[in-house]
Amino acid sequence: MTRRREAAIALTAYAAYLAVRGIVWNDRGRARALRNGRSIVAVEQRLGIDSEPRVQAIAVRAPRFVDLLNVSYAAGNVALSVGWLSWLYRCGDDDYRRERRAMAIAFTSALPFFLAFPTAPPRKQEGFVDTLASRGIDIEHPLLVRFYNPIAAMPSHHVAFAVVTGAGLATRADSVAGRIMFRTYAPLIAFVVVATGNHYVLDAVVGAALGNLARRLAR
Repeated sequence: MTRRREAAIALTAYAAYLAVRGIVWNDRGRARALRNGRSIVAVEQRLGIDSEPRVQAIAVRAPRFVDLLNVSYAAGNVALSVGWLSWLYRCGDDDYRRERRAMAIAFTSALPFFLAFPTAPPRKQEGFVDTLASRGIDIEHPLLVRFYNPIAAMPSHHVAFAVVTGAGLATRADSVAGRIMFRTYAPLIAFVVVATGNHYVLDAVVGAALGNLARRLAR
């Protein structure tokens, strides 16, 4: 388990992600992604789970709270997941391989979805609020957009990572309160991504299912 090998695994997975982005990130792909987003809204309306506008309406009443949600979305979720894996690696923990395997499965299993069904986030649809843009942050700036895929809303990578990380942390908790706290991490992230207009409810549901499947396969 060398650093070079672990870095190669991470870089290969990220390269595959960027390759998918390169295929779909064009005028035709963006138009298709908007249509797919509208299709998700229509499905949610039929299922009665189209709660994103109501969640956003509650969140935007408190600008400072929205700032916290933006930070959680933009950096907090990924930082915790990467930090958790890094800590296990540095400690030489026996659980590292399983946790890294689960994260890799969750990350790469979403790529076929991103390729076959590129989806624009709710913030790109009429009637939704882009909470990051409202604070002067353009995450689709030409410099930033080189490093991520803006039309990869379905499924939610953030929620999938939260399921994997939260479950891993819960197994290490020394108290019932700690286990409950870590088990509620994924639902909290689901709220964050919906409230900030970055994912639909269905994105979060599928992302959670992907995270749970990844943990099962990693065993």
